[in-house]
Amino acid sequence: MSRLLDDPQALQLFLASRLPRTLAAMLTGAGLAIAGLIMQTLARNRFVEPATAGTAQSAALGILLATLVFPGASLAVKTLIASVAALLGTSVFLMTAHRLPPTQPFLVPLFGLVYGGVIGAIVTFVGWQADLLQFLDIWTNGEFSGVVRGRYELLWGTAVMIALAWWVADRLTVVSLGRDVSVGLGLSYQRTLQLGLVIVSVISALTVVIVGIIPFVGLVIPNLVSRLMGDNLRGTIPWVAGSGAMLVLCCDLIGRLLRYPYEIPVATVMGIVGGLLFLRLMFLRSAHA
Repeated sequence: MSRLLDDPQALQLFLASRLPRTLAAMLTGAGLAIAGLIMQTLARNRFVEPATAGTAQSAALGILLATLVFPGASLAVKTLIASVAALLGTSVFLMTAHRLPPTQPFLVPLFGLVYGGVIGAIVTFVGWQADLLQFLDIWTNGEFSGVVRGRYELLWGTAVMIALAWWVADRLTVVSLGRDVSVGLGLSYQRTLQLGLVIVSVISALTVVIVGIIPFVGLVIPNLVSRLMGDNLRGTIPWVAGSGAMLVLCCDLIGRLLRYPYEIPVATVMGIVGGLLFLRLMFLRSAHA
């Protein structure tokens, strides 16, 4: 630390690049993990997350439309438009998911994959027509190489959303019991559902705008934590956020060191690590069935 303070150039590099990148990775991981936890709570299904339920794809569609309609828009405006698009896309997913038979839980993630694939195909088609496919690759492939001071600060909005989720954690826990139980306990089911949708949509939009799409974080972390600590969101939210932050940070470090001085995008590393963790969860589930 003393060497860093004695070298002005090293200190400038640390403050302008290294520290923002580390904070961005931790905020992204924590936010995606919480978004996955809330989406699983609202859908009452353990196999969904924003990247596999059309939320992230809807946010990407919002960014694309904002770029076409308002090419000079700031990141804040793009985030707002992406949040609205993500909110609409997630609402359609949840409305359809609640109509699926609860006795077949695998239909929900299957529908989410198909639904997200359709939205992703629309994004690709519009991007191809507008000659923006290269920009789409940059937007959707999650990585932190472009994160510097002045370009990541919007991600602090995910910390605000995490705090909001912790504040309404008890209501979200009751919502997971279903509409009838929620209404019977005097909870406004629809209002709490809408609040959860807003939290998921804003987190997804922020991460897609600043970083891109990173898979599996919102899928494996809530499942791992719930196995150890149960389903009370008041107690699990801090652990889910911390575990998600550490997982994404570790994957980013692996991507930077594996082929140094070149980088592997964190989404690629997370796809491998998250896939292995998810398979492990599935095998454990089958063993205990």
